[in-house]
Amino acid sequence: MKKKLLFITGTRADYGKIKSLIKITEKTKKFDCGIFITGMHTLTKYGYTADEILNSFKQYRLKNGLRRIHIFNNQQNLDGMDIALSKTIVGLSEYVKQFKPDLIIIHGDRIEAMSASIVGILNNIMVAHIEGGELSGTVDEMLRHSISKLSNIHFVANLKAKKRLIQMGENKKTIFNIGSPDIDLMLSNKLPKLKNVKKKYSINFKKYCILIYHPITTDIKHTQECLIPIIDRIKLKKENFVIIYPNNDYGNEIILNEYLKIKMLKNIRLLPSMRVEYFLTLLKNSKFVIGNSSCGIMETPIYGVPSINVSNRQKNRYKTKSIKSFEFPKKKEFYKCIENFYTNHTRFKIRFNYGSGNSDKNFLKVILNENFWKIKNIQKIFNEI
Repeated sequence: MKKKLLFITGTRADYGKIKSLIKITEKTKKFDCGIFITGMHTLTKYGYTADEILNSFKQYRLKNGLRRIHIFNNQQNLDGMDIALSKTIVGLSEYVKQFKPDLIIIHGDRIEAMSASIVGILNNIMVAHIEGGELSGTVDEMLRHSISKLSNIHFVANLKAKKRLIQMGENKKTIFNIGSPDIDLMLSNKLPKLKNVKKKYSINFKKYCILIYHPITTDIKHTQECLIPIIDRIKLKKENFVIIYPNNDYGNEIILNEYLKIKMLKNIRLLPSMRVEYFLTLLKNSKFVIGNSSCGIMETPIYGVPSINVSNRQKNRYKTKSIKSFEFPKKKEFYKCIENFYTNHTRFKIRFNYGSGNSDKNFLKVILNENFWKIKNIQKIFNEI
């Protein structure tokens, strides 16, 4: 019988991480795949990106009377992260009883991944965690390590992450280094052309930079403090910015309120969300990325694009020469950095710190191996070093 794989996605970011894995797995016709869509994907405020997934996987809608793509709204606008987590547990619990997966596949450090790991472990379903063992900062890192401890299988992005999971007591036989799956898309020759991206999203700038800034959930007062210097620079009207909405964590309204104040400026294009492939083309051709998103740490070095990292949200991430960090921006030095990257066509040596673009093949090789399905790790034990 075919093994059933259930992929969980709650944000535009984690969907970019799992899309290539779903595609290559389905092509083998040796697995039945399902997708549980929730989180930001189901909110009209962020463009209801569930439709993007539905259109990409139309063949998933029904099979033998079972809906293989399931959309579940896990939150209202005023719901806290804890409420969204609890609702996700309820919704996913009901769906796994219908789909009966052999393996639940989750990514990263979001509450949707945490919910899925809890549902899996309490229903004796194996859980595979993608990109565990990473360091970042704030509540994200605590969630990621907790999810790793609730997961049975680990698909890591590099050897440093593998080493950290072993240090956390995980069995090295359950850890597979496949690289970061979104690099598969980043290096694809099927990305849309820049002119098509600009047309689709009404971006009229010849040159531009990208701003993505998320709430600092463990230090809300510094969310605004670190954002204001960026907003002040934008008001000078020297650089063009494509600004993408923050994630839906606690504190996002603070950021959105600041964006609404500058929304009508001629050098601003404010977008709730973007399709993954379109965003990657925009990223590849940008002057630089600014903010505190992980894409400014993990993705920009793949294209050699400069990144200005602001706040302590990604404090412990892997750093390279292309990334300039300002935990609390000093105006003179900060503005000089922005002007330098924007005026000059600065590009850095490409770095592959998180894999080299064949994660989907590495993933498939692992799950096609019969020994993988013989791993008995539902009842985990702590492995002493």
